[in-house]
Amino acid sequence: MAIAIHGLGVSGGIAIGRALLMSQATLEVSHLRIPAHMVAAEQRRFDDAVELVREEFAAMKATHAREGVSPEVLALIELHAMFLDDPNLVETPHAMIAERRCNAEWALVQQMELLVEQFEKIEDPYLSERRHDVVQVVERVVKELVGHAANPFEKLKKGVKEEQLIIVAHDLSPTDVIGFKDHHFAAFVTDVGGATSHTAILARSLNIPAIVGLSNARALIRDEELIIIDGTRGVVLIDPDPRTIEEFELRKKQLGLERNRLLRLKNTPATTLDNVPIQLWANIEMPGDVNFALENGADGVGLFRTEFLFLKRGDSPDEEEQYEAYKKAVIVMGGRPTTIRTFDLGSDKSLDTSRIPTNPALGQRAIRQSLTEPGMFQCQLRAILRASQHGPVKMLIPMLSHLHQIEAVLDAVDQAKTSLHQDRLKFDPNTEVGGMIEIPAAALSVEMFLKRLDFLSIGTNDLIQYTLAIDRMDEQVSGLYDPLHPAVLMLVAHTLSTASKAGVPVSICGEMAGDPVLTWLLLGMGLRIFSANPTHILKVKERILRADVEALTSQARRMLRLGDPRKLQEALARLNEDKD
Repeated sequence: MAIAIHGLGVSGGIAIGRALLMSQATLEVSHLRIPAHMVAAEQRRFDDAVELVREEFAAMKATHAREGVSPEVLALIELHAMFLDDPNLVETPHAMIAERRCNAEWALVQQMELLVEQFEKIEDPYLSERRHDVVQVVERVVKELVGHAANPFEKLKKGVKEEQLIIVAHDLSPTDVIGFKDHHFAAFVTDVGGATSHTAILARSLNIPAIVGLSNARALIRDEELIIIDGTRGVVLIDPDPRTIEEFELRKKQLGLERNRLLRLKNTPATTLDNVPIQLWANIEMPGDVNFALENGADGVGLFRTEFLFLKRGDSPDEEEQYEAYKKAVIVMGGRPTTIRTFDLGSDKSLDTSRIPTNPALGQRAIRQSLTEPGMFQCQLRAILRASQHGPVKMLIPMLSHLHQIEAVLDAVDQAKTSLHQDRLKFDPNTEVGGMIEIPAAALSVEMFLKRLDFLSIGTNDLIQYTLAIDRMDEQVSGLYDPLHPAVLMLVAHTLSTASKAGVPVSICGEMAGDPVLTWLLLGMGLRIFSANPTHILKVKERILRADVEALTSQARRMLRLGDPRKLQEALARLNEDKD
């Protein structure tokens, strides 16, 4: 009988194959007392190991840049190299060896555990995921120290078809990612990781199934054991019986046919049955994602997250680096709008643990942080404006809540334009500036946004979190996270209707926009611009093509009057059943 284990599906699809277990580094190192006369030698041993790993990263980046590895994967290598330059991870263990007269491995692991503990307190999901990067860098240095560095692909057997192999690992590092470049595996599963993990990024770029956060998959699955991966449902089946295999082979074939059917909608305009045009935009993490967005028929980019440019290094990227990244995305979009969001993290972006706030979600983050660092903000504003000479660019400001913030942002944009004029650098002076509605206060006072901004984008992920006072990263309360809570729907509906009366365009760029179950409800509430993960665009488009907005509008109004979330769920189910 098959054993089922559940995790987070980060790349949909079904794979059936044999498990290939990746070796796992152990960080259970011994604590040794070093004689005083050997301290200097131990410090040199530590420094040599760090330098060896640093050189490996540099050589890896240079080699694979020539071979055409995607910029996203190379950026992950840069991120790991950046950690090796951080004093908290390198200099502190070096000093600890002398202060405590301990061995290098133990000193490094102790400091790693302290940093990981700090990262776990960070609420932002992308930044919290970076604790795994710290562990992976330390693992690599420890392997050098103990002499266990090895090629993860040595165990591949000759004659085995890689398309029939499923990678099973505790975690995957950028080094592993680079190693997969010339291989064609069926799927990936890992014990740890989230939607922004390396496994998720790689799997989505290769369009193969992947599940992360399985906790104990590597311990339960034996090497070469037959397993089934359902990346859509986040389920792994271990040692399935023939009947189960036959069932999933049929489902895999059906998914392939479904994907091919949806791809035929790629160039079909997203227009409802009653001729209401809808725009389908993509959320992207990095410049290279625009190709995938276009492959799925995106009409534009509704959210280009710029945090990755900042987090892949120890300092802030300069204007030229940012300009080149934004320019690349804008050019590839070929005249379609590209909405670039300014920096949306706080002072917790640093490995400096003394700067990590108790509750980053409510602290100095996003536009609050940008306005306190005008030099960094001007650098980004200038880079975004310069990119506008290559195609339509929209500038999106996150976490606005007060009138004085809006005014300060617009003043900063004017300052950036003036400086560009003085430097005789080209840009579109009519570049639109918009704001995110992700705080209840912003939704309730949306009129002041509409008078001063060119467009709005509702960030439903944070809006739900702040409205319901729920930490999305806390598993104990994550079950209370409810996009159909009446308060959430009231805030979304108020924003859409008020903006519509003012003639200001509004999009939704949160997970709600990519959920086909909610498409008809959102259309009825007045949403005309959906911005979602590229993998969801065609599914949403299919729902739009079968929608009658006039009928949905009256149904949505009735649903919004329901005060009970359970009744809302039932009404939504009936709405979708009636249209199916």
